[in-house]
Amino acid sequence: MVAHDIHIIGGGLAGSEAAWQLAEAGYNVRLSEMRGGGDMTPAHQGDTLAEMVCSNSFRSDDGDSNAVGLLHREMRTLGSIIMREADATKVPAGSALAVDRDLFSGGVTNALANHPNVTIVRERIDTLPSEGLTIVATGPLTAAALAASIGEATGKDALAFFDAIAPIVYRDSIDMDIAWMASRWDKVGPIGDGKDYINCPMDKEQYHAFVQGLVDGDKTEFKDWEKDTPYFEGCMPIEVMAERGPETLRFGPMKGVGLDNPRTGRWPYAVVQLRQDNALGTLWNMVGFQTKLKHAAQVELFRTIPGLEKAEFARLGGLHRNSFIRSPELLDAQLRLKSAPHIRFAGQITGCEGYVESAAIGLVAARFAIAELGGRTLPPPPPETALGALLGHITGGADAATYQPMNVNFGLFPPLAEDVRKKDRKLGYTQRAGTALAEWMKAAQGVLA
Repeated sequence: MVAHDIHIIGGGLAGSEAAWQLAEAGYNVRLSEMRGGGDMTPAHQGDTLAEMVCSNSFRSDDGDSNAVGLLHREMRTLGSIIMREADATKVPAGSALAVDRDLFSGGVTNALANHPNVTIVRERIDTLPSEGLTIVATGPLTAAALAASIGEATGKDALAFFDAIAPIVYRDSIDMDIAWMASRWDKVGPIGDGKDYINCPMDKEQYHAFVQGLVDGDKTEFKDWEKDTPYFEGCMPIEVMAERGPETLRFGPMKGVGLDNPRTGRWPYAVVQLRQDNALGTLWNMVGFQTKLKHAAQVELFRTIPGLEKAEFARLGGLHRNSFIRSPELLDAQLRLKSAPHIRFAGQITGCEGYVESAAIGLVAARFAIAELGGRTLPPPPPETALGALLGHITGGADAATYQPMNVNFGLFPPLAEDVRKKDRKLGYTQRAGTALAEWMKAAQGVLA
């Protein structure tokens, strides 16, 4: 086997991005992934690298007025394999970037499998390596033995939260005599025609009956050790939202605002939206419908939604426990474990939330490692950039005692000047970020050469 310069544990989005960056820089990478070697997680379906589990969306692709869209733009600028394959496999989703998840993960897998500097090994790693540069990118579903090893190395118990998976419906089982195609406010994205979502309308009586069904439905029971685990607010099960009040969903994932029903000329009282999940357009996921309802209860209740009376499901919703470390306390500014600095952490195990955020931290960890392998030190990306803002939150910007997973957002960025008008702030953040990233990349050229 070819000797490796660095060992990456975990072939999710973060590990795949890190492997690509290092390989492109000329270093030999051993990429260990337990799926395909006889092991599987509770949430994954297959053994391809960079598998997208919960959704097929990378969220907004607007790099001028959205923080995650800005992160997309920065990653593209830095040669991200995740963004390259996302762009190659995207499907219509309004202003969001959504992909055919099978084509996407297949593209990432093929790119890494065919790279001369990458050796993919299907194996489970049970203990942290005692020496040699390592990036741990095992994600929120880290295997129990390795999680225990991480606990021993850090002296801290892992934190955890529950993450839920949305159902996927076969397109030909949706009644389009009731449902209709539209994006909110008919907003047109980079692909698509402004009618990218399937919308299933509900009147007031149907909506309240549905909410009551969510509250009363048969749900997954928690084990004793899971009962005190908090949910992540950005991926809240729909029935948990319903329990917060009867109108909560109508102002959340089921809001009808901006969606004109062509059969009535009015906005529906509430709506269930479905987003295309594959390039063929045969699979559609129920937007915001992460759930812990048992499968039989899901089928019974979701078929009460107008337009889904005869729905057939390619996948029903599910629930799994996600773990992450107390990064602001345990990691330094270069993502190194303070108690074992030959080890870096990347991806969702650090407490960032979201596909693109996970890949972004994999990219940054790899760039730090590239500099270290060359005997140099790379300064962190500036906090004015999306990469730097996210990194800063993980490595010290957040309160370690109350640390919870976080998506990238403008609240993580340094404030703009007070005289910038409110309506101009988002563009102000993104323009400032572009300048800061260009300056950082210019300064980093000598370090990464």
